[in-house]
Amino acid sequence: MGTKLTMADMSGSHDQLLFVFSGEVVEVCGPERTGKTELLYHLLCRCVLPKSAGGLEVDVMFVDTDYSLDMFRLVSIIDSRLTRALSPSAGSDEEVLRSCLSRLLVVHCSSSSQLLLTLHFLENSFSSRPGLALLLIDSISAFYWLDRCEGGASFSKQEEKLSKCSELLGRLLRDYRITVFATCHAIRRIHSGLSSSSFSSSDSDRPYLCRSWQHLVTHRLLCSRQASTAGGSKEQRMRQIFTVHCSSSTGTKAHRISSFHVTDGGVDFT
Repeated sequence: MGTKLTMADMSGSHDQLLFVFSGEVVEVCGPERTGKTELLYHLLCRCVLPKSAGGLEVDVMFVDTDYSLDMFRLVSIIDSRLTRALSPSAGSDEEVLRSCLSRLLVVHCSSSSQLLLTLHFLENSFSSRPGLALLLIDSISAFYWLDRCEGGASFSKQEEKLSKCSELLGRLLRDYRITVFATCHAIRRIHSGLSSSSFSSSDSDRPYLCRSWQHLVTHRLLCSRQASTAGGSKEQRMRQIFTVHCSSSTGTKAHRISSFHVTDGGVDFT
């Protein structure tokens, strides 16, 4: 049985996006370059960091379907947080960094079929990695157009592979109570000359993945990018601000909005 994990555990005093409990699925959606992957890095680092550095010391699986995982960026974030949090007597930076990375399992997928095999592999991973608590998928919509093309005119064939992935993931959620975060690309293309800050939430609030996946999702994070305020220093004006609009698909009408910017040391919530 994997370690129970809550968003309250993963949240610091300023990044209280929402409270997610074990067994729930969060879809992180929005246009390109709106901080979706950076949010996954933030959660990943929070989990693999030692408790002495404010982390949880639990294992994470990162499923990279877009081949966009930047290990240099990830290592840089972890190293920066360790430097800020640990005293020199806590051990060598390299030793602690290696310990953090040992809690991370990375898998690359290039098709929905490989993703399905990965989820089967994840089921076997619980016996060897009982501390596995968080599954990150970047992104769950990577093979949408490929599956539509391979499915031909049959709508059920187009959705067959992702539906099977969703059903298997649902069983893993029930049996092992892991927490899942998955990014999802906005299907509507932004016209030239328009920034993602003008991207309407209604444009991205139209789920297009299969119903099996939609039924799994308990929370949605809608990411967007906005311009910095005119006031403040030049550095503050140049700094890009991202906004996350949090909503629940469990029937409640509660919403929460948080803002953050990306630094060398990861995501910094404001």
